[in-house]
Amino acid sequence: MVLSKGFEVELYTGQPTGEIVGLSDRIVADLDGFVREPDSRNVEYTTAPAHHYDPLLCDLLKPRLQLRQYLQTLGNYTLIPGSTLAAADHQHFYRSDPNNPYHSYIEKTYGTSVVTASIHINIGIPNTDQLFRACRLVRMEAPLFLALSASSPFLGNQVTGHHSTRWSVFPKTPTQVPLFTHHQHFIDWTESQLLQGTMQNVRHLWSSVRPNGNRRPYDLNRLELRICDLVTHPIHLLAITALLEARILQLIDDPELDPLLSSNFSSDPDHLVALADANEIAAATNSLDAELTHWQDGRQILARDWIEELYTEVWPTAKQEGFSCFLSPIHQILAQGNDAQKWLVQHQQGQPIAQIMQDAIASMAQTEINLRDKLCEPVAV
Repeated sequence: MVLSKGFEVELYTGQPTGEIVGLSDRIVADLDGFVREPDSRNVEYTTAPAHHYDPLLCDLLKPRLQLRQYLQTLGNYTLIPGSTLAAADHQHFYRSDPNNPYHSYIEKTYGTSVVTASIHINIGIPNTDQLFRACRLVRMEAPLFLALSASSPFLGNQVTGHHSTRWSVFPKTPTQVPLFTHHQHFIDWTESQLLQGTMQNVRHLWSSVRPNGNRRPYDLNRLELRICDLVTHPIHLLAITALLEARILQLIDDPELDPLLSSNFSSDPDHLVALADANEIAAATNSLDAELTHWQDGRQILARDWIEELYTEVWPTAKQEGFSCFLSPIHQILAQGNDAQKWLVQHQQGQPIAQIMQDAIASMAQTEINLRDKLCEPVAV
């Protein structure tokens, strides 16, 4: 059994120099498949659910290639990697839709802390018991996926001290989100948050992972992992997704992996929530080199070592389902570092942030061209 997979991809637009320029109003008006964020400097596209990995590669690439071609018609514009305004104005909000009251609320309440770019990974799980079991397990292990994806060590031309500045500043809302024990728990909790005003609408649940569906909180059919920074290399993103899917399939096969059943802290769900939150902070700071607390037995473990353990544990499941080859780039990320770590090494060697980002912009474009030439049909605008 393989599960359906889809992505929500948020990207910054700007110039090859690294300057981030708001163009989303024009993009959304002229191109199908793109939606605006509250700040005009980033734009989002979504891939359709797919069960197999091969078509997902082109599903990720084609909108970006189309967007790149369109941006060239507007001027010398391109796509910017990273999950924060690395070499850009991070003080001012640039509204994409001044008449949208929800956008007004976001600007007033959160300011530019929400002007980030990321990847949301959606995994289809129609059975709600399995879905909430998966949400609990993935909540406990979400810091590992942040560690693999971290790509925001800079903000406003400064080194911040965080590998994922995005997740360190992002306003997780509401501030306290429980481990949902079942579907009705989630319904009751969501209705209560809406009544209290801690959530403005059903979409206003900004946590590392959440149940998702066509009519939240009632009609649910997928798990959405929201913690990942922007991963621009599609093959690396598919590897991270394969690790996530294999872990969920392992849980479906063995429900005893549920943290409410197989942890030394199973009798204290609040402790598990606090542990997960602390691990998220640690992963946002040091990513693969973060010291985390394992949810099963409380032992201290480096994120990279935990990921290695997880890889070994889920590989037979991925092999059985025919997608183990997509897991292998995980080892490359562990060996070479994530984007944040690579960029910080370059900065420690004396490169200015602007130059690091310019090189990353060029590298991202070249990677997409190389993959297009190997794998995808030509793209028409």
